Amino acid sequence: QVQLVESGGGLVQPGGSLRLSCAASGYTLDGRAIGWFRQGPGKEREGVSCIGSRNGTTYYSDSVKGRFTISRDGAKNTVYLQMNSLKPEDTSIYYCAARLGITTVQAMCLKPDYYGMDYWGKGTLVTVSS
Repeated sequence: QVQLVESGGGLVQPGGSLRLSCAASGYTLDGRAIGWFRQGPGKEREGVSCIGSRNGTTYYSDSVKGRFTISRDGAKNTVYLQMNSLKPEDTSIYYCAARLGITTVQAMCLKPDYYGMDYWGKGTLVTVSS
């Protein structure tokens, strides 16, 4: 079976940090582009950060640029999202998704439904509150 499992969410104070993990099983992330998406209550889904099949290409939304960092560990078959300087507006369920194929990561992050992601995780909740 194929699974993408997010972890690392929780409650953090404004200005704090969290590192989210997206671990794949039954599926290799090697050669796949990976995206982190989020959706808060009553809000539209937003692509926050994506990384290409090779580590040299990344994308960040304007709302998280300079605060979040996406990375990949091939040996652990895991993609990470380091989240620093967290703000209350970052409160969301964060999902990871993977896609095989030639797709620019910016376009994939902006329009994941158009390109079609192969697999989605079930999400991990991040709550930023004092």
